[in-house]
Formats: sequence, C-alpha cells, structure tokens
Amino acid sequence: MLPLKIYNPITPSMRQLIQVERKNLWKEKPIKSLVRGIQSSGGRNNMGRITVNHRGGGHKIKYRQIDFKRIKEGNAVVQRFEYDPNRTSFIALIKYFDGTLSYIIAPNLLSVGDTIKFCGTENIDIRVGNTLYLENIPVGTMIHNIEILPKKGGQIARSAGTYAQLIKKEDTGYCMLRLPSGEFRLFLKACKATIGIVSNLDHQNRSLSKAGRSRWLGIRPTVRGVAMNPVDHPHGGGEGRTSGGRPSVTPWGWPTKGQPTRSKRTSSQHSLIVKPRTKKN
Repeated sequence: MLPLKIYNPITPSMRQLIQVERKNLWKEKPIKSLVRGIQSSGGRNNMGRITVNHRGGGHKIKYRQIDFKRIKEGNAVVQRFEYDPNRTSFIALIKYFDGTLSYIIAPNLLSVGDTIKFCGTENIDIRVGNTLYLENIPVGTMIHNIEILPKKGGQIARSAGTYAQLIKKEDTGYCMLRLPSGEFRLFLKACKATIGIVSNLDHQNRSLSKAGRSRWLGIRPTVRGVAMNPVDHPHGGGEGRTSGGRPSVTPWGWPTKGQPTRSKRTSSQHSLIVKPRTKKN
C-alpha cells in the first residue's frame, strides 16, 4: 500500500489536496506495443446520444492493453508498476520466460521481481498474483479479476481496493462468491480468478481539492435537481428552497440512491444469484 501525500497550503487549491504517493511507479512512457490510441466518447453511444451524464473533456490519454484472459500459461516476473489513466488501480508489467511482455492489474502486496504463475496443470501456490481456476482455490481466499464465463476474461472486482471472497464449492460444478457489492453469486468452477486484493487501496481517501482537477479527469459539473425548474427535473421548482418533497429520482423519474438498476427481464444469469446485494441507506 502506498502512503497518502498531503501538501502544504501554498495556494488555496492545495489546502485540501490529498493524493496517493506515486514515487515508486514508473515515470517514463509505457511499452509502445501494448498501447493504442483511444477516442473520448464524451458519454455518448454510437448514435451520438448521451447515455452517461457528466462526462467530457479531460486530458488526452492512451489505452493500455491489459491481459484479462490470462490465456498464456507459465511463469512471469514482475518488471515494474505503472499508473494507468483508464482505471483506478495500478498496473504491473510482467515478462514471461520466453520474453513476452504483458500488462496485468497489479494486486496489493506484489513487489518487483516476484514470480507469478498462470493456470498450469501442476499445483500452483496460493500466492498473491497467481491466477488459478476457481476449483483449485481454497475456500475463504480473497480474489479479483474474476471471469463470469470461462475464457471470456476477468470482469468482476477490477477497481482499486476491491476483492471477492470464495464462500463455498458445490457438487453441481459451481462456486459461491461474495462480491464487492455484498451479493452472493454462483460461478462455474472453470472460471479463472487472481489471488489477492486490487492495488491502490487508498484511492477512496484522496481529495481532488478543486473543480479543475475533476475537469482534467473528464468529469463535468453536476447540477442538483432541486436547483432546476420543474420542466427540467422532477425535483425542480417550488417557492424558495425545498428538498424536493419526494423520494430521490433521476431526471426521468426512475428511483435512485440505492435502488437496484439490474434489468428484470428473464435471464439465465439471474438464476445464479443466490442473495441480492443489500440496499444501501
């Protein structure tokens, strides 16, 4: 875990600034063969309609190609750790014994020079950074980068400081996991997962300190619904200040603040949910 960096208030914008210390990260450019250009969507879909609000602008960035599938088996050595502007966690550059380079999501407590292993047929140690099938992971282990379907690549528990826990193994070919949301869900034993917790645990403790720093990250201002007119938001209007007078909703009237947003359509994936996540107050 990297320490937090607190600045002296030389300027007003630095008075509240708290960042994660990055002195141990790579300061040069990433591997050119593992980087590609990416165009900012501004929160719009392929039809040009805004589907994610409050996105746009920001600094120009390049996409680091992360190996989520871990198809290549064998041992690899950690070369260095890097900052990735596309995700909250750090990434690690690894080198296989045949000279192949690859980027992976860096787990916490992994160090430069460590050897990590990937899904061989032989017995693999339960150590941070190793990738195994769920059937070979002991019950109670904290894991991340979990596949929903075999060979599809890790999709669960990839952001900074997150992890899932293996609760039990069943005779039906499934394993029960407790996800970061608190939901209990079944996964096939043939799915892969990586041992450990995702790096950058202090990401939630940072403080941007000024609005401009949010704009650098591509986050645009968010206007409260109670500050709008009735034509623009269900919370708008009223004589003087008001708290809205109704449960919190989106501009289109859908409940928010803890309301589940998963589609209620019949799906084969829904049958694998043992216990839904608890509603937050």
